[in-house]
Amino acid sequence: MSLVIRNLQRTIPIRRVPLRRNVEINLKAGEVPQPSFPDDYNLGDIFLGVEYIFQQCKENEDYYDILTVTATHGLCHLLGFTHNSEAEWHKMYHQEKQVLEELSQRTGAQLQPLSRGLF
Repeated sequence: MSLVIRNLQRTIPIRRVPLRRNVEINLKAGEVPQPSFPDDYNLGDIFLGVEYIFQQCKENEDYYDILTVTATHGLCHLLGFTHNSEAEWHKMYHQEKQVLEELSQRTGAQLQPLSRGLF
């Protein structure tokens, strides 16, 4: 079960399963790690307030582009990136930008990270 605390200002996701650390992984080149537990396949949940996002879109913004950017931002958080400090923000911004640039190339959109200009 997941718990999400939500209001109009921000959403606070609470992870379903604590990340397992200190796991020894012995892989050979080219092998893909296989989770030991079924819950290791699940990174968590992303909840998008689509009505709220729609209301916040400006006239010149594409709703589906904003949804894509917001989902990408949430995925970066599920992967462990944060933006609590400038150093953490730089790492997350770089990852978010890399994903959105690839999507932009494939779709022709001009997607920019949600956290741009944060610091």
